[in-house]
Amino acid sequence: MAMKIRLARGGSKKRPFYRIVAADSRKPRDGRFIEKLGTYNPLLPKDNEQRVQMNMERVQYWLDQGAQPTDRIARMLEAAGTREKAERNNPNKGTPGKKAQERADEKAAKAAEAAEAANAPAEEAAAE
Repeated sequence: MAMKIRLARGGSKKRPFYRIVAADSRKPRDGRFIEKLGTYNPLLPKDNEQRVQMNMERVQYWLDQGAQPTDRIARMLEAAGTREKAERNNPNKGTPGKKAQERADEKAAKAAEAAEAANAPAEEAAAE
């Protein structure tokens, strides 16, 4: 069985609350799970200790059994200090989209033309 440690959403509309659960990866996100391992409340401030609560003994047990944490759970485990910080690299995240690049190219071209136009009268005056 492919096990995951993941978030199962609860709470009402626009008021999310998550359970940290060990579940079969083939089950739906909010469906049946094997064990509840903790809670995550994203509405609380980041420095509040009630924001993320985990039963670390059980989390470690499931990790030893081969359960794979999702990206968000892996970050929570890194913050708790039970997992080594993984190197993340997404070089395309900061690059602008096609339209933004086209606008930047047009702006650069206009700036170059304006610089040429400004330099042309100065060059003519220097030649005289």
